[in-house]
Amino acid sequence: MTISRRDLLRTGAIVAGGITFIPFSAFADGHDMHEFQTANGTVKVHPIGHASIVLETPEGVIYVDTVGDPAQYADLPKPDLILITHEHGDHYNAETLAALKSEDTPLITNPAVYDMLPENLTANATQIGNGGTTSFKAVNIDAIPAYNTTEERKNFHPEGRDNGYVLTVDGFRIYISGDTEDIPEMRALEDIDLAFVCMNLPFTMDANAAASAVAEFKPKVVYPYHYRGRDGGTQDPAEFAKLVGDAAKVKMGDWY
Repeated sequence: MTISRRDLLRTGAIVAGGITFIPFSAFADGHDMHEFQTANGTVKVHPIGHASIVLETPEGVIYVDTVGDPAQYADLPKPDLILITHEHGDHYNAETLAALKSEDTPLITNPAVYDMLPENLTANATQIGNGGTTSFKAVNIDAIPAYNTTEERKNFHPEGRDNGYVLTVDGFRIYISGDTEDIPEMRALEDIDLAFVCMNLPFTMDANAAASAVAEFKPKVVYPYHYRGRDGGTQDPAEFAKLVGDAAKVKMGDWY
């Protein structure tokens, strides 16, 4: 087996951080190939860490919430598009973006992040707010609200500021939740083929709320992600899978 530079970096981080690791054998669907067919090709999912995702699509390579050591991305194709959901450090890092983004790379953010971009990241950067729509090549991009509804959590992600995204590629619809609770806008989603749904406390929601939302909007496939929290707020993805049951196929990614 070949060990990549990214694997070594991640393994080192796990050991150094003393993280409790749940073996993938405990998960509902294990850790198999992250590939999904569209009408004209394949979407490949590369879990990077916590909230960071790389998607290889027939229309190009899309980086989402790109943070961390740029070396984690060394074995992956360069980004054709970068999406940022909001300003928190586990979703937006200017130094990481500067290392990976060229002047020609489109960067799409929510308005709050756009307003704080340093000059070296403004080339080819645009903003889109809740309810807005834009496109990249033949990819349609809808900005979905992402916010807290629980009173004591509203300061983390106030309504109207942060984005989730729905990407439509060859008719294949991908939902990326960003940081949110199980809001009505999530529950009202339709025809989602692939979803990435966050869950951790105190910042987003617990596994019960995340599973309840998934059971309502019924994506074909869902990845639990962003599930490490503080002060006992880490959520168990295996419990999430159990709660989702037959409402969607649960896939597990190597996020940590």
